[in-house]
Amino acid sequence: MNVEPPAGTSYRQAGVDIAAGDALVEAIGPAARRTARPGTMGGLGGFGALFDLKAAGFRDPVLVSCTDGVGTKLLLAIETGRHDTVGIDLVAMCVNDLVVQGAEPLFFLDYFATGKLTVADAAKVVGGIAEGCRLSGCALVGGETAEMPGMYAAGHYDLAGFAVGAAERDALLPGRIGHGDVILGLPSSGVHSNGFSLVRAVAARAGLGWDAPAPFAPGSSLGEALMAPTRLYVSPVLALHRAGLLKGAAHITGGGLPGNLPRVLPAGVTAVLDGSAWTMPPVFPWLARTGEVAPDEMLRVFNCGIGMALVVSNVVNASALLAELGEAFTLIGRIEAAPSPDAPAALRFSHDPAF
Repeated sequence: MNVEPPAGTSYRQAGVDIAAGDALVEAIGPAARRTARPGTMGGLGGFGALFDLKAAGFRDPVLVSCTDGVGTKLLLAIETGRHDTVGIDLVAMCVNDLVVQGAEPLFFLDYFATGKLTVADAAKVVGGIAEGCRLSGCALVGGETAEMPGMYAAGHYDLAGFAVGAAERDALLPGRIGHGDVILGLPSSGVHSNGFSLVRAVAARAGLGWDAPAPFAPGSSLGEALMAPTRLYVSPVLALHRAGLLKGAAHITGGGLPGNLPRVLPAGVTAVLDGSAWTMPPVFPWLARTGEVAPDEMLRVFNCGIGMALVVSNVVNASALLAELGEAFTLIGRIEAAPSPDAPAALRFSHDPAF
C-alpha cells in the first residue's frame, strides 16, 4: 500500500530545497575553477579549503585576513534585478583592505544567505564573486549557501566575504612615513559600496526610482549608474609595493579620506590634501546638492572620488610605474611634520573639495 506522507514532513516542504543548493554548486563550479592559482589545493565541496603557502612562493609569510560585506547596496541589486556585479563589490571590499597591509590576496570564501534559494540569481552573484577573485589573483576556494525560510523577505539575500592573504614578514605595510612624502590618489568608479543608506534616502527625497534616468550619468538609469562595482586596486598597489616604491596605502571606504588615511600614518605627521586636485565623479555633487548634504558629511560618508590613497617618497618613479600600468592617478597631497612628535596622525585640507 502506498501511503502519502503528511504535509510538512520533508525539508523541502518546510522551505529548504537541498537540490537547489546542489544545483548552485554545480552551476558555479566552472567559474570557481577559473580562479585557481599556485597554492590552491583541492576544489569545492570539501569540509574545509586547503592552501599551500610554500607552493605560492612565500619564505617567511605572515597571514592577513579580512571580512566585509556590501551593505545596503544589496537592496539596489535586489530591487533592480542586477545581481551580476555585486559579487565584485564583495571581493573588492575585502582584497582592497588586504593589499594596503602589503599582503597578496591568496583565497576567498563567501557566505550567501536567503529565505528561498533562486539558483539563477545566486549563480549570478557568485559568478561576480569569481570574476572579482580572478581579477585579484586570488582563488575562490569555498563558501556557504544558507537557505533560511522566514529570515528574509521574498527575493532578498545577504552576502559576506572572507579573504586571506600573505605578506613576507619584512615587507608589511605601512613603512616609515614622514615629512616630505607625497600622497597619490587612485580614482574611484563612483560610490563603491559605502553610504548607500544615505544614497537611498537622497533618491527617495528626489522622488526618483531606480529606472529613472540618472541625473549625473546621461544614457544610464539611476540604478545602473549606482551599481557600478567597486574598483579593485590589487594590481597597482602590489606593483608599487614589489618595486619598493610604496610606504603606505589607505582604502577609502566608510569614514572617507578623513577617517581612513590617518589610520596608516604614524604619530607626529599630518596629511595635507588639496581637495581641488582631483576631478570628483558627478554622482557626489549630485548627492550633495539633491540631499543638501553638508561637505563635512560627504567627506565622512563617501570616498568622494578617491578610492585608494598611496604614500610614496619617490613620486617620479611611482608615477612612471603607474603610468606604465595604465593606471590613472593624481597627486593629491603631502605629508608634513606635526607641531609635536607625539601628536596623533591627522588630516587637513589646504583647499576644500568643491561639491
